[in-house]
Amino acid sequence: MAENSKTQPSPGQGPDDAPDLSQALWREKLDAAPVRVGRPKTKVSTTIRLDQDVLERFRKTSPGWQSRINAALRDWLAEKG
Repeated sequence: MAENSKTQPSPGQGPDDAPDLSQALWREKLDAAPVRVGRPKTKVSTTIRLDQDVLERFRKTSPGWQSRINAALRDWLAEKG
């Protein structure tokens, strides 16, 4: 049988365990990482009135229905030039 070249995790530490983030190397990386809070600023919250059947059909298509409405409106705009 061939010897496995992969390093084995130490006892109590599986391959999916998170590293010790209190170590200096990780503290430096975490402190240098940019912090992003909230939603991206590329979209604007608005209120729009839609027919109930249209809204229900989009909602039935699973999560992301609002993005699909946005895509449908973009397609319509592109078609109209």
